[in-house]
Amino acid sequence: MLRITPERSWPLFNTAATLAWEQQAQASLPAHTLMQRAGLAVAKLARAIAPHGRRVWVACGPGNNGGDGFEAAAHLHRLGWQVHLSWTGAERSPPDALWARQRALAAGVVLHTDAPAEFDLGIDALLGLGADLSAQRPSSSTMLAWLSRMHGSTAPVLAVDLPTGLQADTGVALAAPGQAPRHTLSLLTLKPGLFTGQGREHAGQVWLDELGVQADAPPPSAWLLGADLAGRSPKAMAQHSGHKGSFGDVLVVGGQHLEGSGTSMAGAAVLAARAALHHGAGRVYVALLGQPALAVDLVQPELMFKSAASLGQLAHSVVAVVGCGGGQAVADVLPGLLGQSLRLVLDADALNAVAADPALRRGLAQRGRSGLCSVLTPHPLEAARLLGATAAQVQADRLRAAQTLADELACVVLLKGSGSVVASPDQTPMVNASGNALLASAGTGDVLAGMVGSAMAQGLLKRAAALQAMHEHGSRADAWAVQCAGRVLTASDLALSRASSR
Repeated sequence: MLRITPERSWPLFNTAATLAWEQQAQASLPAHTLMQRAGLAVAKLARAIAPHGRRVWVACGPGNNGGDGFEAAAHLHRLGWQVHLSWTGAERSPPDALWARQRALAAGVVLHTDAPAEFDLGIDALLGLGADLSAQRPSSSTMLAWLSRMHGSTAPVLAVDLPTGLQADTGVALAAPGQAPRHTLSLLTLKPGLFTGQGREHAGQVWLDELGVQADAPPPSAWLLGADLAGRSPKAMAQHSGHKGSFGDVLVVGGQHLEGSGTSMAGAAVLAARAALHHGAGRVYVALLGQPALAVDLVQPELMFKSAASLGQLAHSVVAVVGCGGGQAVADVLPGLLGQSLRLVLDADALNAVAADPALRRGLAQRGRSGLCSVLTPHPLEAARLLGATAAQVQADRLRAAQTLADELACVVLLKGSGSVVASPDQTPMVNASGNALLASAGTGDVLAGMVGSAMAQGLLKRAAALQAMHEHGSRADAWAVQCAGRVLTASDLALSRASSR
């Protein structure tokens, strides 16, 4: 049994791939073997999660997920636990689940149709892969009531394979997660939905038991990106003889200010520029749009400010990070940058400009087809505008949305959010394992764009740069949560911070 952490990368398998692998394994094993192994694995993890517990509530549904719960209940009963086994009742239960129920009854476990008054550990074995809490399911109301009771308690909760109501492929959840400490034991494979969208919140700490299956694995649907594949900033591995020219130049274009408007978005561009500098770029330039109200950053005087009129002179030699606080003015400079810049990161208002202008969209797609490097860093609403969809539709299938954008625009797409996704044409998408809710703060996206640009300037290819920056960005927030517990993480803090050493 393995604990899933941000240090290691893992292949992720969607529902179709997991079921195919499961069928292949079952064909080579004696009947009920996988369910027996799953039930034993659940019982072992239950004891580890609640080592001093003696009262366990096992809530079982009608399918094979419930069968795993029956097996776990029987094991815990034999070990002396007080087992309250709740069952929704038969709903065309499969043979394996019926077999496991009989084994639990034969072991002396008593079936109940209600929830216990007290429990030290809750085991959610209601619904698993391919099942949902649809209104058409007769037992859905009962399961929802049990989930509310289980997650409303202070006792830890262990979900078998998937938290009930969480869709394995998308991370969309149909039930509230509650406040109870959560663990999920994913069986045979890890599923993408555990790590993106609402998945991380619902799943809590994820564990994996591959059930001793030796069958050939299918191709993964996605990868969970850990530190081992994310890599490190090139500057962290630099030779002593390096100089500032060895680490490339970044040009941040954005920060619109309109004289007399009372509003300046220069801060967004400065945040991106500071992040690029602290992520290792050799030199960082800033070109503010509109009527610039800033010519020097007193906090970071290393930043060099350029006029928007000089963009053409720099475009070929720098990585251009465009759009952070760019406002409407960014649309005027985008055509030239799309045609002249060899390496480009588009964020925020640059993405909105592309979404609103078919000519810019065609120019962006043509860049990729001609071999130029483009990385997009949208949040869900910006991705929705580019796709002609809604943010809710993007969030309903984040992997598909990111991959569709990457294919249509021939570029690397870093879709931000819980479980950020990097997608690129003809490659398996990657879901980020690092990061936490501290990143839900204004300006952290600008910091990420600057970090991507910096990684590209230091020589990483566009996909590698997006992966490295994405994981580092999240790792800084993870380190802050430990080292500065209880303190808010601002974008300025994030730009200057460092992840824990690996």
